Amino acid sequence: MKYQRPRGTNDLTPDRSPLWRRLRHVYEEVVTQFGYAEVDPPIFEATELFARAVGEDTDVVSKEMYSFTDRKGRSLSLRPEGTAGVVRMVIENGLLGGGGILRLAYWGPMFRYDRPQAGRYRQFHQFGVEALGEGGPALDAELIELLVATLRAAGLGELRVDLGSVGDRCCRPAYVERLREALTGMDDRLCPTCRERRVTNPLRVFDCKETGCHEALKHAPRMLDHLCDDCRAHLERVEALLADQAIPFRRDRDMVRGLDYYTRTVFEVHDPGLGAQSALGGGGRYDHLVEDCGGPPTPAVGFSAGIERLLGVVEQEGALAASERRSYGAYLSLMTPAAEPHAARIAARLRRAIPVEVDFTGRSLKAQLKTANQRGVRFAIILGPDEIDARSATLKDLDSGVQKTLPESDLLELIQAWLASEPPAPRAAPGR
Repeated sequence: MKYQRPRGTNDLTPDRSPLWRRLRHVYEEVVTQFGYAEVDPPIFEATELFARAVGEDTDVVSKEMYSFTDRKGRSLSLRPEGTAGVVRMVIENGLLGGGGILRLAYWGPMFRYDRPQAGRYRQFHQFGVEALGEGGPALDAELIELLVATLRAAGLGELRVDLGSVGDRCCRPAYVERLREALTGMDDRLCPTCRERRVTNPLRVFDCKETGCHEALKHAPRMLDHLCDDCRAHLERVEALLADQAIPFRRDRDMVRGLDYYTRTVFEVHDPGLGAQSALGGGGRYDHLVEDCGGPPTPAVGFSAGIERLLGVVEQEGALAASERRSYGAYLSLMTPAAEPHAARIAARLRRAIPVEVDFTGRSLKAQLKTANQRGVRFAIILGPDEIDARSATLKDLDSGVQKTLPESDLLELIQAWLASEPPAPRAAPGR
């Protein structure tokens, strides 16, 4: 081939787009039920925003961002994550002045120059939520409940929350120094990256995948053992609220997040049946980020989940895909070019209520009905010379094989009646 997609990117092809739309619908439905309004910041921002919000010493900013200089010499970056842009948008548009909790949700592409692997791309998509204006643990628990509810609505049942805490500005600085001292004596056992992290960002050593580092860190101090009383009480209250909602969880003493803005609660939601790559989404509290970006002091908490990753898991599980196989839409099969005005009139009327696709190819009826079956469409509407003369149409249920010729004005009423009736029998073979 002359051209191929860039490494680390992915094509959404027509066979997968129905499931993508279904996931989008699940996301929209759940966030609406929880009272979240959708927002859509731009996909690129000032590079300084990400450096300030995410952290200059994080791998995301120092190694993974796609940055460029525009024609006026300004440094811009494609967004590597969603929270920083949402926070900038909230401050710039004065969205915090109304009081109460500001609940926002987003869905869109992110960009990181990372090593591509299964379920991980350089252009990828995330959905996420951000809740700003409240610092109590009940809001942390609500977001975790929302993420679990979304994954369950997508057909995933066996989920577990891994819960941790990275402390706050009261207890974390002293812990970081204690950890840095402990790591100083381990230089000969740490990988080069972790020796660098020991100086720049010690907490990130717990995210290393090297076996030697895992062994060296077995006896290193953990943040959970050095929390102040307020952070410990906050974490325990989140756990109690999750228990009240019967959401399975466990404490993870090694949990860290790759972004510097987190405080107190951090969490991930896992599907234990997926093995080593079981994480489906995660997030945490970021009580100082709004203020650090120039806004008023505002506690906040949020999460994000990778859509390509979730799409692959849902396809593997098959639960959500099954609900998309039989569409309630219609496929207009034209037996003659003379049926085109007839078809346009019918399609315009039906599209007020259901999806409609028109076949203008002039192929045989058998070929057209085969395509309709492949599309997963429930109803075929056949327009031949007899139907044109009588201003009628033949409606065929592709699941049961039942068909009926009737006036075109009555089509929608019959389709709705068939949809409201008992589920049809398994699909018959294509044919008139």
